[in-house]
Amino acid sequence: MEGTDPVNKKLAAALSGGAVLVVAVSGCSGSSGEEGPDPKLVSWAKTVCDAVPGPNAKIRSANAEIAAIATDSNLPPKNAQKTYADAFQGMADGYKALADALDTAGAPPGVDGGAKLQKDAAKNLAGLATSYADLKKKVDGLDTKNQGKFARGLKEVAAQSKEIGKQSDSGTQALKRLEQEDVKKAMAKQPSCKVAASASASAPAPAAAG
Repeated sequence: MEGTDPVNKKLAAALSGGAVLVVAVSGCSGSSGEEGPDPKLVSWAKTVCDAVPGPNAKIRSANAEIAAIATDSNLPPKNAQKTYADAFQGMADGYKALADALDTAGAPPGVDGGAKLQKDAAKNLAGLATSYADLKKKVDGLDTKNQGKFARGLKEVAAQSKEIGKQSDSGTQALKRLEQEDVKKAMAKQPSCKVAASASASAPAPAAAG
């Protein structure tokens, strides 16, 4: 009988990049240089950073849930379905909240091309939220009464998650472009960003594909 264990591992590996976006948003671990950024930009950074810890925690928790079941070869399909569905919903909610935070903050003051950089980053995060919501719907529709059908369904989910991996890469680059120079310095001044960055760095590594 076809098992779900190998598919679980592949899914965990494919989705493991999700936390990278949070690190990109909150990866401001220190400020360099004597001269501080514009106070208006610091205020903007506070608006963004203060909104990060909650969504960050949801995304980290969802990644941890997926990583945890990757090594459980005896997990019944019904339990696996619920774990994946809850995790994907958590990721969708987390990324939507991050996108909303950037939308609420608006363009970073005094940054050349800041409006475009901010909109690009928010758009990528919103796209990830939609993709994870779609994965959740797909998982909800899997047949848990037949082990073989369920495993095949998970393979389709894993294939779809590879596309999300590309979105994650694109989103990471968009956020890095936003977090340059004065923006990064302004975010580095925010305790909430430092806490989120520390939490992301200390999160357990997901299981690798076999």
